Amino acid sequence: MTVWPLRDGRYLVAREGRTYVVDAERATCTCPDSTIRGARCKHVRRVAIEIDAGTVPAPDERERPCAVCGGPAFVAADADGPALCARHDHAPGDLVADRETGNLLVVASATGRRADDVRTDENRLVADYDTNAAYGRHEPVFAARYVDALPGRRAAAPGRTYLFPASRLRPVEVDSAATDRSTDPGRERCTSAARAG
Repeated sequence: MTVWPLRDGRYLVAREGRTYVVDAERATCTCPDSTIRGARCKHVRRVAIEIDAGTVPAPDERERPCAVCGGPAFVAADADGPALCARHDHAPGDLVADRETGNLLVVASATGRRADDVRTDENRLVADYDTNAAYGRHEPVFAARYVDALPGRRAAAPGRTYLFPASRLRPVEVDSAATDRSTDPGRERCTSAARAG
């Protein structure tokens, strides 16, 4: 079965030359099993599986292109601002690594604005830093703090928040972060020029 989201929160399901419309919120379908027998048909179940797997947006979401890579991103139907796919979106509290330095950071917030529109404390655009040249000027910006509370870490500037284009931050698993710190002491080094903000 192939599932396509429709603009009104319903789904088109095609199988063996037949096409049905599924309303996932009401768990109904236009197939005979659902309309005549009132059964929860295989088409409704398939749509639920696709939503759970993240291959189609939920009924209250819509698909938009990711502002970083152009891939599919599912956002709230009434969402404004840039859309980000799971690979490029970061939530407050997420542990991430700076792709330029390898240093660990904790995401503080999403600005909802582009790197060519956000200014740092130095009154420079995030996109204008040399260390951000490899990242898109169009990318949404995230505020993050360097991890200074972990063993063996020196505080870069306690409490200071730095600004980064979305794709400069790489998600890190908590277990692998401990491994990264212990196996690569060079990751500790970071000059202030490498930090935007």
